[in-house]
Amino acid sequence: MSLFQDTTVIRLRRSEDAARTLICLGFCGGGAGAYHLWADTLPEGTDLTAICYPGREGRFLEDFATDWAALAEDAASAVISAVDRPYILFGHSMGGWMAFDVTARIEAAGQRAPDALVVSSCNAPSRGLTPRDMFPSRDDTDTELLEWMKTHGLMAPHVLGDPDLQEMALEIMRADIRVRDTFRYTADSKVTTPVQMLSGIDDGVIESDAGVRWRELTVGDYRHDPLPGGHFYTPEIWKHLPQYIAAIGTLARV
Repeated sequence: MSLFQDTTVIRLRRSEDAARTLICLGFCGGGAGAYHLWADTLPEGTDLTAICYPGREGRFLEDFATDWAALAEDAASAVISAVDRPYILFGHSMGGWMAFDVTARIEAAGQRAPDALVVSSCNAPSRGLTPRDMFPSRDDTDTELLEWMKTHGLMAPHVLGDPDLQEMALEIMRADIRVRDTFRYTADSKVTTPVQMLSGIDDGVIESDAGVRWRELTVGDYRHDPLPGGHFYTPEIWKHLPQYIAAIGTLARV
């Protein structure tokens, strides 16, 4: 069976006897493709699934989500449909806020919540959407957005050399920026799921008190692990990032 038969729930690594699944949500401008390389770095016993948002990859014929609530509802439904064993929910940057929102929605609906919520390179949503979080900006030119994706993101080299692919990447990025800019934190919203926060030591987007603020958003266990690098860490850290997820059981020391 093709890994891409389901265009929303992308099972990048699947085995019948796995003990858990790492389910990943996309970051601003990103898609399921960003997580492909993790399939070869996960330890035995852990499967890998990515959720594809509307308007990209296998769902490119669908309209983009119009606002945060619409995307969160879509993502929560996708995660619920993907769950058939214990799982860890992961989100990077904007995806970290989405993973928090999705977890809160799943808990409120009485559905199977993740064993752990892992948020990466994002400030606590309880602060609200600040200018520091609106990065990149909807006011950026195409050139500025491409430079940001090249410098701070995970844009593949072949995209930079193809005008059509660049146009598609810009369309996805601008759609996600529009959604991100409609985010509003629901007062006193918390989760009971244990939370792990990962952040880059040199990430200028992250507030100095982000770790403390994230601690306030769960009544479960919490840990904060700073890692080398900026918003996407170092290339080597990103390549092996699941090794730093404590719930997988192979937490490396840096």
